Amino acid sequence: MRRGGSAPCPAATRTTMTVDYPTLARTVAALTEGEDDAVALMATLACEIHHSDDRFDWTGFYRVTAPGLLKIGPYQGGHGCLVIPFSRGVCGACARSGETQLVPDVEAFPGHIACASSTRSELVLPVRDRSGAIIAVLDIDSDLPDAFTEADATALQDILDATFAR
Repeated sequence: MRRGGSAPCPAATRTTMTVDYPTLARTVAALTEGEDDAVALMATLACEIHHSDDRFDWTGFYRVTAPGLLKIGPYQGGHGCLVIPFSRGVCGACARSGETQLVPDVEAFPGHIACASSTRSELVLPVRDRSGAIIAVLDIDSDLPDAFTEADATALQDILDATFAR
């Protein structure tokens, strides 16, 4: 759900930077040690995750602020949708079901919210607190089709769990 901004870089001109998940996990752990404020944690993770991989065009959190309602939290990239009900879009599906949403083609996802015409694929993961309650979702968009893998989802979920459910 990238929101606005400049035109995406053509895939042919991209660098080949891809995320090193073990290093990212260690960096996040070091930066967030002792911090318990959810928004501060989200801001740090949005920045670190976004800059770790060229596939990540928009990286951010949508926080659960009321029953059935997500509001934008810390993010990196163009403007985001301000409010997303659990009943709409990929983020809503993740918040509603509590399950990771790995979407290789956003145009094929029923009810996808097109905040940026350049978004081609999306990965959304649930963010749980120590009690297991969903407090947010992490949304990562790419302007490349089929940009995300199960390995991305697993590694990022491990980082989220280690950060927010501790």
